[in-house]
Amino acid sequence: MWRSLLLKGTSCLLQVAARGSVKLLHQRRYSSACVSLLTQRLTHRLASCFLHGQLRGPGCAPLTATRTYKKDTKSTIDFPASHVTVTDIKQYLRSRDIPFHDGYSCLHTPSIFLEPAARKDSSLFIDKTTGQFLCKDTLVEGSWEDLQDCLEVMHKEGRDFLSPHVLLGYPESVEEQEERERELREVQNIWSSSVPLSDVLEEEAQLIKTMFQITKVSNATLKRFGVRLFKPTKSLVFPWFGGPTASLKGLKLLSAQSTETGKVTYNEATVPKCSSYYNLFGLPLVGRMDSEVVLTGHELDTLSVSQATGLPCVALPRGVSCLPPILLPYLEQFKRVTLWLGDDMRSWEASKIFSRKLGLKRCALVRPGEYHPRPVEALAQGKNLSRIVKTSIPAAHKSIVSFKQLREDVYGELVNTEQVAGVKWTRFPELTKILKGHRKGELTVFTGPTGSGKTTFISELALDLCMQGVITLWGSFEINNVRLAKIMLTQFAMQRLEENLEQYDFWADKFEELPLYFMTFHGQQNIKTVLDAMEHAVYLYDINHVIIDNLQFMMGQEHHTVDKFAVQDHIIAAFRKFATNSSCHVTLIIHPRKEEDDRELQTASIFGSAKASQEADNVLILQEKKLVTCPGRRSLQVTKNRFDGDVGIFPLDFLKSSLTFTTPIKGKQRLKKVSKPENEEVKEDNKVVKKEETSAKKEKAEKAAKTTKTRVVKTPAAGKETTPK
Repeated sequence: MWRSLLLKGTSCLLQVAARGSVKLLHQRRYSSACVSLLTQRLTHRLASCFLHGQLRGPGCAPLTATRTYKKDTKSTIDFPASHVTVTDIKQYLRSRDIPFHDGYSCLHTPSIFLEPAARKDSSLFIDKTTGQFLCKDTLVEGSWEDLQDCLEVMHKEGRDFLSPHVLLGYPESVEEQEERERELREVQNIWSSSVPLSDVLEEEAQLIKTMFQITKVSNATLKRFGVRLFKPTKSLVFPWFGGPTASLKGLKLLSAQSTETGKVTYNEATVPKCSSYYNLFGLPLVGRMDSEVVLTGHELDTLSVSQATGLPCVALPRGVSCLPPILLPYLEQFKRVTLWLGDDMRSWEASKIFSRKLGLKRCALVRPGEYHPRPVEALAQGKNLSRIVKTSIPAAHKSIVSFKQLREDVYGELVNTEQVAGVKWTRFPELTKILKGHRKGELTVFTGPTGSGKTTFISELALDLCMQGVITLWGSFEINNVRLAKIMLTQFAMQRLEENLEQYDFWADKFEELPLYFMTFHGQQNIKTVLDAMEHAVYLYDINHVIIDNLQFMMGQEHHTVDKFAVQDHIIAAFRKFATNSSCHVTLIIHPRKEEDDRELQTASIFGSAKASQEADNVLILQEKKLVTCPGRRSLQVTKNRFDGDVGIFPLDFLKSSLTFTTPIKGKQRLKKVSKPENEEVKEDNKVVKKEETSAKKEKAEKAAKTTKTRVVKTPAAGKETTPK
């Protein structure tokens, strides 16, 4: 299979080199040395992908299948085959005598895709962390290996620049071409059908402004940013312009909807899909000489800041969810970046994470609070936005701080107790009552008996959070990604899709929109390789939650001669450090020690030393009580909660039809153990009696209870029923 892909890729290169209709390198064909070099690189990469088991693409599907598969699915993350560091990049550039400037998050070099005379105000940006490069003038982008290929071609051919079309790849499938063309047509249709707010009747325009809480945003500001109204859905249209010609590349539509409680909720929709295209709203209004910018999480906030302060302002495409590294080159020119992402704790956490990507020394953060609401609300309340921006605090802190510097942070946590507690579970309200929520930077250890459904339960737990916007990365080393995705899709659809195949595309399209990613590893893996992949994913996709299933697969064959408990302690410490430094929640599944089936698991039942329970912020145990007549009665027990100390246990029911767990309804008849024979002896108060005698005593007790009137009172403290004397 991989050989056919190799031949396909090689033939593609040769065809492009020989085809006269494709004009590359100023209408000159590749020389034999150039084709040989590129073919050799492609051969090496495909062979490497095959050996590492990471080859993905439409060629992997059987040729006899009648169904077409999408190639751009987010089922796996393409991790780099070799980890590159900024030192490696600098050494390579020096070896090729290429000048570079060390920027905040990127290295700046003269663009090799422009003629030397046109390079005066242009630069090629190389990401210091991943090696990804981007030329803003030609929109050529690629990996570090792609840039090395281009530089090798220039060196072999003795050229001083390359054509922007030099990077070759697999041609798009018919389905992909049709999808891209359909999205571009949709962008143009929506844009041409929408009208500027200045052209709308004053009464209707005022109603729209009131609906979106922008009554103080002037028509001049809306016109300057190109905001329009799409009348069929009463939605505001925010354009994304890009490229050297600043042409229309995409749109974001914002609609308002009132709920039953009277509150107004806002819904966003992007074309193309937010996972396939990223841009910064307001970017064309930024001048080349501007040195300060305000970064917001919403387009309405950008309008407010720009109007009130006059500063350059741009909005992130997906709000506080992520800051895609592909956008970092567009923010390199600024010496000061002020992040004003919102007024809640989630925005505050995102500000601190994004400032690491942008460079701590140049970033300033607007701390959320009573006097620092969202920009659009601050403008509506008549606050001085310029003063708020000037009083923002620096993102870089010293290693030692005083309480005076922490005072506002402590006050913020006291005021926003619900937000500090984290994201609430909607499918498991009982778990929310105990743990209060899912928080970043914590380590959760999860265990349970073999075959009790640990993976199935934790997949639903993670799916619940993912559906609320928690960007999730799955590391499943025990079962393959296809099977895991099938389980999660069934839980997402709440039904067996094999019985309703006609609904598969509907649910698959919705499931694909979730911020969910999977590692490609399977079986025994080295801990360093896994941590590198996790760090790569956190940087690229701003992962908030990582699930490792399970710890035992980190203890590979190379550790046979070493104390296994020492190895486990080292792995747990590495995950603990990663969770803290990356501000990412890590859920670690660990098998328990082998114990008797009739005994409930405890914290001490976790395999290995006490390191796991000591380092963990939360310890969850899936208990299973074996029954004779049914699969078993399950319950979830929280034995450690470092956030506020609450622990507890609640029952779970497993629904096989949807592979989900639910909390039993109160008053529901509980499962009973298998009944014993009528004449079997039972123990009661350490005396052996016949079952007939115990039943007779029960009947007498019931008759006595009917004749004696008793009053039942609930104690206010415990809520338990007591009978007064």
